[in-house]
Amino acid sequence: MHLPGYPFESRWFTHDALRLHYLDEGDGAPVLMLHGNPSWSYLWRRLVLALRGEHRCIAPDHLGMGLSDKPAAGRHPFTLAARVDDLDALTGHLITERAAPENGWTLVMHDWGGPIGMAWAARHPGRVSRLVVLNTAAFPDPHGPRVRPALRLPLWLLRETRLGERLFLRHHAFARLATLPPFGLRDRLPPDVRAAFLAPDDGREHRLAVQRFVHDIPLGPGDPSWPLLVRAGETVAAFADRPVLIGWGLRDPVFDPLMLREWRRRLPHAQVHAFPGAGHYVLEDAHDSLVPAITAFLRR
Repeated sequence: MHLPGYPFESRWFTHDALRLHYLDEGDGAPVLMLHGNPSWSYLWRRLVLALRGEHRCIAPDHLGMGLSDKPAAGRHPFTLAARVDDLDALTGHLITERAAPENGWTLVMHDWGGPIGMAWAARHPGRVSRLVVLNTAAFPDPHGPRVRPALRLPLWLLRETRLGERLFLRHHAFARLATLPPFGLRDRLPPDVRAAFLAPDDGREHRLAVQRFVHDIPLGPGDPSWPLLVRAGETVAAFADRPVLIGWGLRDPVFDPLMLREWRRRLPHAQVHAFPGAGHYVLEDAHDSLVPAITAFLRR
């Protein structure tokens, strides 16, 4: 598997008889990087390279994604609560078995990494000392309970129809579109980089987690993950007195400027870097500015 810009040693943690893949690079205060859907730890390659000389960079692949095991339906719940449990097990292992510190963690979150990370932080409020927020949400949609018109048809198609299942599992359309402009990026990725983003999901049976992440989006109180999302949102306010950096691509069609405004309302002292030309994958479109900004933020 050709993975340009990803010269890292793979590490593995077995939880519930499933192997979870993660990066553990460098020494120093831990920086925990949580990807979303459809992505994996490859997303963090530039940030890990920039930080590992001064920090301990930990970047897991959620089960079913990246280089982690790809459990079949029924073998893993693929829910927000299960993701938080997986993360809790991994970080507990790192603390008890691999000499990671109990406290002083920086939490870096993108996409689904936001609700996963903040729900995990709610269990350990003293563990996280800083936040880096990148095009994500960890609270109910500030647009209100009705699905936005631009998202209504795609979500219905992907969540409720047999065509949606074929698009996910047979054609891998969700991940393919997410790595193309204008859906996930402003600029076209180099072919080998786009191939690396897609490489781990190389068969129908390896794409289930991408589909289930979309099925699990908590749109309202009737969705199973809604209560945990609400609790994660309540946790955000507890970090208002801690250093926070927000990096935001303003061309994101889902995590739009109103989402950014909600983060700023909840974390009014955050340092904000907004990129008018960047899309959802802000670390791809704006890495030349964003990676140095995060590096400087962590040095302070």
